[in-house]
Amino acid sequence: MEKLFKRTDMCGSLRLENAGKAVVLNGWIQKQRNLGNLIFVDLRDKTGIIQIVFNEDSGEELFARAAALRSEYVVGVKGTVRERSAKNPDLPTGDVEVLATDLILYASAETPPIYIKDDDKVDDNLRLKYRYLDLRKLKMQRNLTFRHRICKLARDYFDEHGFTEVETPVLVRSTPEGARDYLVPSRMNPGKFYALPQSPQLFKQLLMVGGTDRYFQIAKCFRDEDLRADRQPEFTQIDMELSFVDQDDIIALQEGFLKRLFHDLLGVEVETPFPRITYDEAMTRYGSDKPDTRFGFELKDLGGLDCVRETEFKVFREALEKGGDVRGICIDGGSPLYSRKKIDKLTEESRSFGARGLVWIRVEEGGAFKSSVDKFFSQEALAQIASVFGAGEGDLILICADRPKVVFDTLGFLRRHIAGQMGLLNDRQFNLLWVVDFPMFEKDEETGRITAMHHPFTHPKEEDIPLLDTDPLAVKADAYDIVLNGVEMGGGSIRIHDRKLQQKMFDVLGITKEESQIKFGFLLEAFKYGAPPHGGLAYGLDRMVMLLAGESSIREVMAFPKNQNAQCLVSNAPNTVDEEQLEELSIAVTEK
Repeated sequence: MEKLFKRTDMCGSLRLENAGKAVVLNGWIQKQRNLGNLIFVDLRDKTGIIQIVFNEDSGEELFARAAALRSEYVVGVKGTVRERSAKNPDLPTGDVEVLATDLILYASAETPPIYIKDDDKVDDNLRLKYRYLDLRKLKMQRNLTFRHRICKLARDYFDEHGFTEVETPVLVRSTPEGARDYLVPSRMNPGKFYALPQSPQLFKQLLMVGGTDRYFQIAKCFRDEDLRADRQPEFTQIDMELSFVDQDDIIALQEGFLKRLFHDLLGVEVETPFPRITYDEAMTRYGSDKPDTRFGFELKDLGGLDCVRETEFKVFREALEKGGDVRGICIDGGSPLYSRKKIDKLTEESRSFGARGLVWIRVEEGGAFKSSVDKFFSQEALAQIASVFGAGEGDLILICADRPKVVFDTLGFLRRHIAGQMGLLNDRQFNLLWVVDFPMFEKDEETGRITAMHHPFTHPKEEDIPLLDTDPLAVKADAYDIVLNGVEMGGGSIRIHDRKLQQKMFDVLGITKEESQIKFGFLLEAFKYGAPPHGGLAYGLDRMVMLLAGESSIREVMAFPKNQNAQCLVSNAPNTVDEEQLEELSIAVTEK
């Protein structure tokens, strides 16, 4: 018997027009059904499933081998495509089957610990432990193929636009300004460490100094931070940097890329240019710097109403007196959907954002109002509040009063959370927009320190540069984020290319000249020799694939992701190493 059946076709590719064709297929047994004089086998590869038929006319020996097949056996099959008498409308290959003439067993298999089907509902940790089995699912193979196609399209598009793909170093120096670094000990330099890059930021700027002009990379990045559905300790960016450009140039180039991406991979036409809104507008209208515009429920400011400013209700009055906000959202038709118990649950969920409570107002039949603050507000006052929202019968108003950050975070969460509960988040609707004019700095509430909202290499708006000395928190950045359906898909900025301005930025951030020389001296040194104006952008590839594939977690679009404890359950990493290795690296491990 031959050692390998040379494949002619993939299982999922066969259709009625292939009837009569002699084929050779390879794959895994999905299931086997023995009807006595007929054996049906579902054969699966990464493209799909095809039904294979063995009958007694095939020969006693072949029929006996087919009868011994079990789920997940790896086989090769020779046969002829024919039309099925009982078609399966649920399978793309459901009009045809293959009448087998030969069979080879490559490998038998034990009963797998998880089912190899898309809707198995198995525990996530079990899926990650047996990821090589999980990857056999057609959904996982579709997602990996889709990811590959995005990468290929990106390479093709940016190549057409003059980009050079360059690999930047993976062993770099530690500059722990944002998330924690992953550290790598150096055997050749005892007591010293490399860091794995959180991004290729500094090296791609050096490439611009080096005259590369347009750089591109599908780059691995690493951050030692807590995990969630759209975050992993190692992730991938579609990363780029361009010389002699401004914000409009970069945005136009990205819109061309995204237009092609949606057209070629999803068959969706997106209109360009995408809407642009400022950071301030995004926060005041949506309570988020990554607004979801697929639905309404926009925030409204109630602080200008006399009935709110002068109320006896101290929660509102004190918030405004302390420089805070009183804002709300109106849920169209929400009153009958949200009982007092459900509103209490929303209130409890809001506490994680710092909110101490929510005020609710219902617009009842005939235009009457019922609220949680009836003792403080007359029907006339409640009508004034409702008019700000244009609220009508059956609507529900939710109000938060606190520090601006708490109010924005709370209402931003509530509008999207409630929209999800009401079924308004259509994942086949793609609302793309740019958020621009971010604040350059923000104040850390715990330490009072000024920190960079993005990173310290972002260029401030030219007109705001004088404010660096007098009012740094008023400075706007030449930064931009691309947002899809309430999720940041990528972001970037024009960079500082002037050495003196870069040093000024470090001064504002409280980074001394000595510190900046130690951490970023090589960049400042490079700027001495002539740096072009430049800027760039990076997409989170994992997040992009997740959004476009309609998945809710980036684990569904990564081959071997980590679990919530940053562990690889397949290989059991991280693990301990022996004393000899540690000694060679001049490292001693102490128990906490």
